[in-house]
Amino acid sequence: MSKNRNKIQQNTPRPARIELTHESVSFSGPLPHPALLAKYNEVVPNGGERIMAMAERQSIHRESLEARVVAGNVASQARGSIFAFIICMVVLIGGFSLIFTGRSVDGLVAILSGLTALSGVFIYNKSQQKKEREDKANALATARKRN
Repeated sequence: MSKNRNKIQQNTPRPARIELTHESVSFSGPLPHPALLAKYNEVVPNGGERIMAMAERQSIHRESLEARVVAGNVASQARGSIFAFIICMVVLIGGFSLIFTGRSVDGLVAILSGLTALSGVFIYNKSQQKKEREDKANALATARKRN
């Protein structure tokens, strides 16, 4: 019986060896991987060049928007400072005029309340800016940890 078993094992074909290879490529950015970009030229005439031109136009557009936002923020801060100065001067002049007309308590209250309100707005804005910077720093640190 052992002779039969050996004979069966010798006549039975062995299964073919199958190798499976999996390759994964990752590329991040606004443009496709250079190898893929070259393949676009095969599919669409000047496809790679058209994609590069599109990316350049998008970059110019984004930069112009960012410049407008920065200019708008600077102008807004300048207007805020001018308005704060005007309000401060109106409050001070009004308070001093009340003091000179004999209503010293009312004048003093007007001056102190106006200055307190302006100081409060200034302190609140500074704390909001600090919080915003911390949030951005945390988001950047989280993004760096992921990569």
